[in-house]
Amino acid sequence: MSESSVSGVRDMSVAAAFAGMRSVSPVVFRAGCPDCRGSFELTASALRLAIGATNRSTFYSFTCPDCGASVRKPAGERIVELLTGGGVRTLRLHTP
Repeated sequence: MSESSVSGVRDMSVAAAFAGMRSVSPVVFRAGCPDCRGSFELTASALRLAIGATNRSTFYSFTCPDCGASVRKPAGERIVELLTGGGVRTLRLHTP
């Protein structure tokens, strides 16, 4: 017995399988700029997370949409969980 006959989805197109699904709102993160004191929301694509060997070398960064400053802030365990869960691209730093 084939898998498709068991599940009852034989010959179903991709379009039919996803018909009626609603789009998902992108995740946004609240952030602030220490230079201009601006407060704003950023999508996951606007943030970068760097995970180092220690808490002191783990941080996230973004460019302030108000003043253009490069911002780098420390990221503890909870921040790392939120950012990775929200789809932020992650870079693992290797130290010798």
